[in-house]
Amino acid sequence: MTPLIRLDRATLGYGSPVLRDVSLEVRRGDYLGIVGPNGAGKTTLLKAILGVVKPMDGTVEVPRTGHRIGYVPQRDTLDTLFPLSVLDIVLMGLYHEIGPVARPRAKHRAQAMEALGDAGIADLADRSYSSLSGGQKQRAIIARALASRPETLVLDEPTNGMDLPAEESILVLISHLHDEHAITVLFVSHLLHVVINNASRIAIVSDGTVSVLDREAIISGDHLSTLYGIPVRVAQVEGRAFVIPGPAPADPAP
Repeated sequence: MTPLIRLDRATLGYGSPVLRDVSLEVRRGDYLGIVGPNGAGKTTLLKAILGVVKPMDGTVEVPRTGHRIGYVPQRDTLDTLFPLSVLDIVLMGLYHEIGPVARPRAKHRAQAMEALGDAGIADLADRSYSSLSGGQKQRAIIARALASRPETLVLDEPTNGMDLPAEESILVLISHLHDEHAITVLFVSHLLHVVINNASRIAIVSDGTVSVLDREAIISGDHLSTLYGIPVRVAQVEGRAFVIPGPAPADPAP
């Protein structure tokens, strides 16, 4: 199967390299998590996939026609001072169809309402975006990305700053979109438990490089200890993985 997204020995950066020799393939239907320390280059990798950052060397191949990518930025990048309704926010995802000065037509509003339904907040369409909770705002931003009916969804820190119930609710939504709507998912998170318990493959960004491994390889190996420079182990409880700093406990004395 031809990769949907392919980076081949790409050097990425802004005048000087941030990531070197990146080789990565994303296939249709993937659920790829991107994890690494702050400042490691996770967002740079996303920007390259979105076409915002051009490779300094190597290639980044992403279909620019016939394949729609929905982008979900971090919530704090959206200005909440404007008195916009939730429906207005979602309609922003259709501006490439509506145009910069035209008014949304009935079909655009129907498409936006469909996206709100997919995100589980159709009942909030007329609410002010600024009045929403953090989890509701995240669903609104996801709905904005869904409005164009994308084949691939790219999310940057989708659960950052959320309490556990809101975090779990968003992760369930993303998994539903992947499983039931056949959407390819790429998401960045610095929260290891989020990545390990949801992504099927994981891209580790560290020391200017990107390594891609299956979930099981991450859980069973020493990759996380290498990534963070401290002993890290992964414990599994009732099918969920928990990342625990520190060495494994010593066996009790006989």
